[in-house]
Amino acid sequence: MKERPILFNDEMVRAILDGRKTQTRRVVKLQPSNGWSFETAEGAAMRLGYITSSHPKKGKFGAFIRREIHPGSGKYEHDIIPCPYGQPGDQLWVRETTLRVEEHGFVGPVYTESEYGREVLGWGLRPGPDDPSEVEPHEIRRRPSIHMPRSMARLLLEVTAVRVERLQDITEADAKKEGCDNSETEGARYCGWYEKPRRAFRRVWERINGNGSWADNPWVWVVEFQRVDSEVPS
Repeated sequence: MKERPILFNDEMVRAILDGRKTQTRRVVKLQPSNGWSFETAEGAAMRLGYITSSHPKKGKFGAFIRREIHPGSGKYEHDIIPCPYGQPGDQLWVRETTLRVEEHGFVGPVYTESEYGREVLGWGLRPGPDDPSEVEPHEIRRRPSIHMPRSMARLLLEVTAVRVERLQDITEADAKKEGCDNSETEGARYCGWYEKPRRAFRRVWERINGNGSWADNPWVWVVEFQRVDSEVPS
């Protein structure tokens, strides 16, 4: 079992905390090209596993790819795209944005997407062992998620399944598992802000990855997970 960091923005952290998010989609950085394509298994699913023969990537878990050595020869060379998020059974610790309250003598860590984080932004600081300095809330710097150390992680996720698919192949059911389970009440539909989960996911995806990123329809890793630890460090 290996442990790796993974970034989530505040919106997605909230969805995990609420129990609404159990999947994440991340672009496969090396999209197959130059004749390479994903290998398919029974039922047209992409084959994932390990290279066991002599190969520079022997033992790595990922998606198998292949390409024909000579057109029409029926003979192929094989490779694998390693999954940067591990395999089922591995764990991911969540990096999220925090507030640098420790720099001013207050108790941390403080997470921006939490009840206490919102208290801090509204003057709910807890004094630490040292005399707190006089500070205005707007003077407290944010620590970007990319810089959050492992010691501050409060969310630990166990990978339960991994697959590869086209981004636009996401179903309504899977969009809900991505945390896009907008209200389906009659009032919501009447007010006009109701969205089907898949459409809501598309909007979230483009907000994170940029305009046109949905239309690009890249291959993505689909990582399913469950929370195994959600204790806030004291």
